[in-house]
Amino acid sequence: MSRKNSKKHKHRKLRSGFTTGTAAAAAAKGALIRLLEKRSPLCVMVNLLNGETWRIPVEAVCEKSRFEAECRVVKDAGDDPDVTNGAVIGARVVFLKRDWVFEVQIVGGEGVGKVTKPGLEVLPGEPAINSGPRKMIEESVRQVLERNQKNGSVRVEIFVPEGERLAKKTLNARLGILGGISILGTTGVVRPMSHEAYTATIFSALSVARAGGIKKIVMSTGRRSERCAQAFLPDMAPEGFIQIGDFFSQSLKMAVEFGFENVFLAVFFGKAVKMAQGAECTHAAKTRLSLQSLAAWALERGCDKALAERLEMANTAREAFDYVRSDFPLLINDVGERLVQSAMRFSQHQIHVDAVIFDYKEKMVWDSRKGIKTL
Repeated sequence: MSRKNSKKHKHRKLRSGFTTGTAAAAAAKGALIRLLEKRSPLCVMVNLLNGETWRIPVEAVCEKSRFEAECRVVKDAGDDPDVTNGAVIGARVVFLKRDWVFEVQIVGGEGVGKVTKPGLEVLPGEPAINSGPRKMIEESVRQVLERNQKNGSVRVEIFVPEGERLAKKTLNARLGILGGISILGTTGVVRPMSHEAYTATIFSALSVARAGGIKKIVMSTGRRSERCAQAFLPDMAPEGFIQIGDFFSQSLKMAVEFGFENVFLAVFFGKAVKMAQGAECTHAAKTRLSLQSLAAWALERGCDKALAERLEMANTAREAFDYVRSDFPLLINDVGERLVQSAMRFSQHQIHVDAVIFDYKEKMVWDSRKGIKTL
């Protein structure tokens, strides 16, 4: 690829996709069209929750009997990294009876998780199909019935053949969603790199923790830092561990909204530096890890200029940490204290914050309750 084409590809506009909820609504509509109109649509129009109308391709549709049909849609998340991208979302539709009462029964089939814990939008015992997707499914069914001048009760069973396998790549089990994925969507659209699904998961995790009576939560930035935190705090309930990804400020604000009073942050040194700088989002695309700040803090602490220059010129936070750990370990304490100050500021000082910092060998090197560990 030429340099010109490579640059063009790098800056191309990212493509939006549609949610599992939109796919479920499209599948329900396709199945009912087959049942009432005796045709197999190649695509269907679905009204989304944000007011847009999208044409959704249909993968397959078939008639099972006089009163039952099935349709499958392939979830397309666009250019957003999504565990359910390419998954088959299906609907089995049964026309139960013809009368003047319009009713849509929505149930979960294979690969759709069941809610087992309180605190989520869906009550325990119900399939994990949120209110937004339910609304789109009901509207899609109503459109087909009205177009064919029919009325009555319709049963829609949503299924995801690979749902149970895909769910293992999510945090569903911790949230109490067992046996499959959730059918989600607040707008119907997946915006590339919007991270809407991730922040929704943080919200759900906080809600489950609150409903379970947990008063102190542990926030980590990912699976590795969470694993370190779990080893460090073995007595904490699993629901108390919340993976916040890069959403430092937003997660703390949500914790305040839920009424938590104590938060324990568990992070690696690189993320700790970004948090110490007051970055609301620690993603590389959102905020540049400025080792210049780390160098400036070192000078404030009285370190020699040569070390500060090495810190400023370091290629990565890991390289900088090696310098700090061997030559000026007290700087780790400064990073930790600034991290806690940032967290307190984002929570408007309504939450007590403790924190630990881990090195790149997963050893704890700083604890806000004890200060720096002897290195």
